[in-house]
Amino acid sequence: MQKYWNKIPSYFRNKYFITVLVFAIYMMFFDQNNMVSQWRLNNKVNELQEEKSYYKEEIKKDRKASMELKTNKKTLERYAREKYLMKRDDEDIFLIIDEDEKD
Repeated sequence: MQKYWNKIPSYFRNKYFITVLVFAIYMMFFDQNNMVSQWRLNNKVNELQEEKSYYKEEIKKDRKASMELKTNKKTLERYAREKYLMKRDDEDIFLIIDEDEKD
């Protein structure tokens, strides 16, 4: 056993080096904030930032559409006809439903 111990370089046998090594291994793998957890959290943050930018773009589009509906009567009428199937008194509406989309 002694001959194997003597083959190890002296700086690896140092008690401070061993202590730091054990502490580093504990922090990397066994601590609550280990590297795997940090990596997962970083990925989650990136996903949430992408979602944030997507929703900001959607908000811009919706605000533009809302402003268009508030200011333009023709756009408002077209929206009401398409979305709520509203009609004028002298019009008839015919709905065509595909059988594939029904299910």
